[in-house]
Amino acid sequence: MGVLRKEKERRRSIMARKLFCQLSPFCYRISVEKEIMLRNLRDLISPVRFAEHREEKPLPALIKGHRSPMLRQLAGVDMQLQYNKETNLRLAGERIHGLIIEPGQTFSFWHTVGRTTARKGYLPGLTIGAGRLGAETGGGLCQLANLIHWMVLNSPLTVTELHHHTDALFPDSGRRVPFGTGTSIFYKNVDYRFRNDTDTPVQLLIWQEGHDLCGELRAQHAFPYRWRIIEEDHHFQREADGHYYRCSRIYRVKTDCEGNELDRGLLLINHSQVMYDPALIPPEQLREELPC
Repeated sequence: MGVLRKEKERRRSIMARKLFCQLSPFCYRISVEKEIMLRNLRDLISPVRFAEHREEKPLPALIKGHRSPMLRQLAGVDMQLQYNKETNLRLAGERIHGLIIEPGQTFSFWHTVGRTTARKGYLPGLTIGAGRLGAETGGGLCQLANLIHWMVLNSPLTVTELHHHTDALFPDSGRRVPFGTGTSIFYKNVDYRFRNDTDTPVQLLIWQEGHDLCGELRAQHAFPYRWRIIEEDHHFQREADGHYYRCSRIYRVKTDCEGNELDRGLLLINHSQVMYDPALIPPEQLREELPC
């Protein structure tokens, strides 16, 4: 019995032991910088060719355009963080606007934008980490990565790095794209990347109109096919653990230029825990407990 008790105590001690990054904010910062250095080293020795060249003149063929409102009323979030986000999105967008991604090249969000610091003019903006809200210098840039990803999904470009948000943190507020088609970013280890595997250069254009963030994906030549994203079986449900979940299936559909469906692939199965007040769930979208 004594041996068994010691083994249990040893296991409890291991579980209670904190990671180095959990010891203090200073230790966390050291851990983050270490990971950034490792990411830089991996990029240095990898065969990936990053897009670098920018051109002001738009390429002739429009592949996909999109816009999204930059200001949203979010429960419990200081509106000043939303206003700051506009500044952050403008600064980061200027780094991306006009970027040409040649065949075989890769777009990296952080390689292009760089570190977001106060010295560069970035302001405190809303951040999301481990399901919790926070504020950091340069926060709010997920919206820019989301916009780029949405345009890429509507093209033949190949996504090579993507990190989904796992929870439903806010109720819908003027949503224009299916839930779950966004991406999370965090300098520099949580990146968003896509590769141009086509035979023609493509270009990203980013700008702001009023309080809207706008973007276009353009190419030197039009592609012979089109792509669109559809969401099916969207609903909310309460499950055995007592929590509510947002569920749906997202498909990527390939069509010819006349709109005839040629191929359909399952892009994502949403099963995201609702982190806001369930009373805000539209009653018509709530189902009895069913498997997602």
